Amino acid sequence: MAAAIRLLPAAVTLALLSCFPSAVSSRRDVLELGDADFDYLSTGHETMLVKFYAPWCGHCKKLAPEFDKAATRLKGSVQLAKVDCTAHSETCGRFGVSGYPTLKIFRNGRDSAPYDGPRSADGIYHYMKKQTGPDSVHLKTEEDLQTFITHYDASVVGVFSGADGSHLSEFLRAAALLREQFRFAHTADLKLGEKHGVKSEGVLLFRPPRLSNKFEENVVVFQDFLTIGSLRRFIRDNIYGLCPHMTVENRDSLRVRDLLTAYYDLDFHRNIRGSNYWRNRVMKMASTFSRRGLTFSVANKKDFLFELEDDFGLGTSDGGDLPFVTIRTKLGHKYTMREEFTRDGQSLERFLDDYFAGRLKRYIKSEPVPERNTAAVKVVVAESFDDVVNDREKDVLIQFYSRSCSHCKKLEPVYRELAETLSSDPNIVIAKMNAADNDVPLGYDVQGYPTIYFAPVGKKDEPIRYEGGRELRDFLKFLKSEASHRLVVGGLKTEL
Repeated sequence: MAAAIRLLPAAVTLALLSCFPSAVSSRRDVLELGDADFDYLSTGHETMLVKFYAPWCGHCKKLAPEFDKAATRLKGSVQLAKVDCTAHSETCGRFGVSGYPTLKIFRNGRDSAPYDGPRSADGIYHYMKKQTGPDSVHLKTEEDLQTFITHYDASVVGVFSGADGSHLSEFLRAAALLREQFRFAHTADLKLGEKHGVKSEGVLLFRPPRLSNKFEENVVVFQDFLTIGSLRRFIRDNIYGLCPHMTVENRDSLRVRDLLTAYYDLDFHRNIRGSNYWRNRVMKMASTFSRRGLTFSVANKKDFLFELEDDFGLGTSDGGDLPFVTIRTKLGHKYTMREEFTRDGQSLERFLDDYFAGRLKRYIKSEPVPERNTAAVKVVVAESFDDVVNDREKDVLIQFYSRSCSHCKKLEPVYRELAETLSSDPNIVIAKMNAADNDVPLGYDVQGYPTIYFAPVGKKDEPIRYEGGRELRDFLKFLKSEASHRLVVGGLKTEL
């Protein structure tokens, strides 16, 4: 907009800017839109990512620098824009914005889809690059096909006998729904599929060339009945192969299963050969052990340094140039390979043998177990959680807190008074755990502080989240309702 305005006479430029004041900021990479100019300016862009935000929102402030970096990288292909909902509530209300930040994808000014991709600059960049162009690229020649599949990411290619068949229509509908996740192309020339084993209509899944290996085929053929659901399942089950490259963007989709990951200086952009050196050793073990319910992956150590240290206790100086190897199960159990990764792969094989034999000790992030625990509020750490909270003979109210949390500090005197009030009751424990420095067990969803749960006798695997008030009477009323026995207050059983 600003570039076009410069070509106009000065008087016209000033008139336009006075009509659309937020267009002034379009000289920056992120376009600022408002109630007066949203429709006018957004219709000029084939693809636009719009951030609806509030200046006071902490999550918005965290996203802002990443959003700006992505806008610079996407300049010329995808326009990024933002709307301040505190100043332009009409526009935000029109698009159903109820929380901040809300990101939406617009095509030619029309609300096309919610943005549910990563919030990092790299993640936004790669996600939105996939939004440009058609849902599925039309391939006409063998050269077109080779150009399309020679790509950093996997490629899904539909091979059809004509341009107007029902199977092609279903494929295109799938591409429209799944384009944010995968790359799609199609051809109406069956000859393009022949060299890859397709002699009739079907779909070819080309794994990324950088992940080519001798342990599995680089191309997988789909020739079942084509529906959006069946194609989605086919891609999901085959795209990663035996040992995918785990990134910040795809880690959640990989961790729905028990997952072994080797972390090292992986860089498929600058050092494909070096990156595949360790991956091939992991692949060899994957080909042997993958049928036993464990999946395998490799990752760039630099992308996960905080996670390796915080979740597995592995410092950045540990291991040198050799890979770190961890296992994280879908239940949240964690294991680390303490033996040095040998180049012959035998140490990894021993680690896997011990894992499947049940000989490995789980890694648990925990503060030391207190030597003395005589205060009314019992201190729990990860190592003592089972002994205290899962005691089969006691009801336990457990508060998960952080030392830096102001709400936790405000609650502390009330929580201590509750523990002192019930100190004569031998059947109940009032406890707390520093969740920032201890692993939170499965079954306890702790997203903020303080989070309080009640683990009653006989239902330790079904803890009850406390959602009540923060006064003494509120806690006592809750415990009277949920406890497995009559509460003892001051040495006397009471109905409260």
